Amino acid sequence: MVRDEAVIGCHGVLVIATRGAAGPGEVLVRIRGGSETFLAWSAEPLPVGATVLVIETRGTRQVDVAEWADPLDALPGAAGDAG
Repeated sequence: MVRDEAVIGCHGVLVIATRGAAGPGEVLVRIRGGSETFLAWSAEPLPVGATVLVIETRGTRQVDVAEWADPLDALPGAAGDAG
């Protein structure tokens, strides 16, 4: 099994919802100067459009993800912040 460790720590957006233990979804990840899709597994079901963080690789084109929110978005003066 070939591990693609470059994807660990990247964030992406789900294009197909995950189903928790019932099965994977699909995530679009910005990596290597472009965008690539991977089968995405998560502990809990996650909806289409959810932003996720890749936390592990399962080998070729399969990753484990967790829901993720950019902590910098909460800072005053961050992009989109009126204050």
